Amino acid sequence: MSEDTLVAVDIGGTHARFTIASRSADGSIELDEPVTLATEDHASFQTALEDFRERRGGTLPDAVSLAIAGPVGGDVIRFTNNPWVIRPALIESKLGVSSWTVVNDFAAVAHAVARAPDEELVHLSGPKGPLQGEGTISVLGPGTGLGVAHLRRWNGGYHVQSTEGGHIDFAPLDSIEDAILARLRRRHNRVSIERVVSGPGIVDIHATLARMENRAIPELDDVETWKLAMSGQDSLAAAALDRFCLSLGSVAGDIALAQGGFQGVVIAGGLGYRLREHLPRSGFAERFEAKGRFAALMASIPVKLIVHPQPGLYGAAAAYWSEHE
Repeated sequence: MSEDTLVAVDIGGTHARFTIASRSADGSIELDEPVTLATEDHASFQTALEDFRERRGGTLPDAVSLAIAGPVGGDVIRFTNNPWVIRPALIESKLGVSSWTVVNDFAAVAHAVARAPDEELVHLSGPKGPLQGEGTISVLGPGTGLGVAHLRRWNGGYHVQSTEGGHIDFAPLDSIEDAILARLRRRHNRVSIERVVSGPGIVDIHATLARMENRAIPELDDVETWKLAMSGQDSLAAAALDRFCLSLGSVAGDIALAQGGFQGVVIAGGLGYRLREHLPRSGFAERFEAKGRFAALMASIPVKLIVHPQPGLYGAAAAYWSEHE
């Protein structure tokens, strides 16, 4: 196989997605149709890769890049929600590859942002136009938790830095958010922003609003609550959705200030993609800019949403070529 092809893998708790990635002479990256395998159906990552190899006719490129949901340092990589274990020192011998890269899944998303074509970064707020020039771009994405990373771009290159920014403290801005914080604090000594600005956070937002209005609501999980909120058929769930967007705007602005993400901010993740039509109509932009003396600076920052269908796989491939170039 060519040195410009590799196996890209995006591994989460319940599924692992595999594809063949190829790089053109101009540096653009193309992905074949992904194959999704359930982690519970395979004893190890090695057997899952062997399954993918069989589906591809028995031959794969001899390079692999893994985007992994969780920490990737140390001699042993363990997964939070599946029993797989990966030992980086054994990757070449176990997987039969000559070169490899392992990267945190949200760092992979930041690599995807760095290389994504302009049409895959749609406008949310701030100045319109593509993200150009040198400087720092902040990347955050609500999902099961809140992923946060940033990249610094300069002429001819870029560098990605993964972070644990989703665990900074939640800072309420009004009485409703005070009530959300009070509810969460009864269960957690310390309330981080991902307790609110993540998929599961919608449940506590919804329950807080119901308590304020002395309403009885059914016990729903986050998937059911999101379906109800997005349908627009329930006014209280719709209000919870609006409140989520407000909090996401505040958090995105805070992250930009903390990281110096003044070249741009990019919202990522499956949940961000689902909100692509709602965010521009919500109070997201106003909250993003509401930073007191820095309001004018915040208004000058373009905010985008990445709409690539497989940013984890795309970013895993980009991370490999960034490391091995």
